[in-house]
Amino acid sequence: MEAYDSRLKDVRITALETFHVRPRWLLLKISTNAGVCGWGEPVLEGRALTVETAVREYGRMLIGRNPCAIEALWQEMHRGTFYRGGPVLTSALSGIEQALWDIKGKLLGAPVYELLGGAVRDRVRMYAWMPGAEVGDYVENAVKARAGSGFTAFKLVPLPAVQAIESPKLIDRVVRDVAAVRESLGWDVDLALDFHGRARLAVARTLVRELAPLKPLFIEEPVLPESLAALRRLRDATDIPLAAGERLFTRWAFRDLIREHLVDIIQPDLSHVGGIFEARKLAAMAETEEICLAPHCPLGPVALAACLQLAACTPNFFCQEHMTLGEGLLREPFVVNDGYITPPDGPGLGIEVDEDGVAARAFDGHWGTPAFRLADGSFAEW
Repeated sequence: MEAYDSRLKDVRITALETFHVRPRWLLLKISTNAGVCGWGEPVLEGRALTVETAVREYGRMLIGRNPCAIEALWQEMHRGTFYRGGPVLTSALSGIEQALWDIKGKLLGAPVYELLGGAVRDRVRMYAWMPGAEVGDYVENAVKARAGSGFTAFKLVPLPAVQAIESPKLIDRVVRDVAAVRESLGWDVDLALDFHGRARLAVARTLVRELAPLKPLFIEEPVLPESLAALRRLRDATDIPLAAGERLFTRWAFRDLIREHLVDIIQPDLSHVGGIFEARKLAAMAETEEICLAPHCPLGPVALAACLQLAACTPNFFCQEHMTLGEGLLREPFVVNDGYITPPDGPGLGIEVDEDGVAARAFDGHWGTPAFRLADGSFAEW
């Protein structure tokens, strides 16, 4: 016990540094007097500069504190400002928490998944995005991704900006597009659909009925996640697995979603929900209702590293989203083999950030959320 204490009890946080990285990410480096630093990704898409300010405000109470007291610091940051939760404060807290786990793992010489109970799987199933605006784009990008890394699951956003009540013409177009992608990829590839919260209940109910024969792996954000009444009605109208959670913050926001079994898959974002341990607590809550975990991660490689650590030690993990493997930002980028990544077993998050690469990708942090408009010029959900 004495040797254990000597490694941890005198460690103190000495500095927090933030780095804006293209295309829209914010990285955080927390340094200590032990010469060990930790990395996190405290970002909110389109609000990175705002979150950066929140990180600096939290930093004032973190300097001089022991980074290994992760739960105590989390509680103080979350509850100690009187106004708690929300996207900005919780995203700042999330990235800080990731960096604290990275530090603690490095000090103990163990990956984070070992500190959270040990691995329950050897590899993590990944799914790839299918970017594009037309069916041909989707198929071409999927074929390239599959050939390169053997992905067996893909996700696309099939909906344009939609009105509260839509015409049969648009419904038919969406179904035809998804059917064309399904036919091109075949039935041995899983195909998930992301409605992005664009549909109201009437449109979502029609679409899930029409899309059912194409057997989607899941439908993400079929309606806005805070619309619990709409999710209840949609849950009763379809057997397609439903997923949501990227825009919910901390376990309290997920409570009714899980208790009422309104989704089959929760999708907390580890850079928004409160960090790695908060997502692990959520996974345990979901496990009691036989709900799976598929973390949201359209972010950078540090956020992905946090997700892989969580996936390694979480029994009800399902599959992992990603937008990058860390090329140019990690000294050893992640490698996808047959659609899977082996969780890194190095200490902490298991990654080494290339700070020269971070500097080469630096920008001013300004990135705006795309604006969607309906035919009459009114605002539409992104």
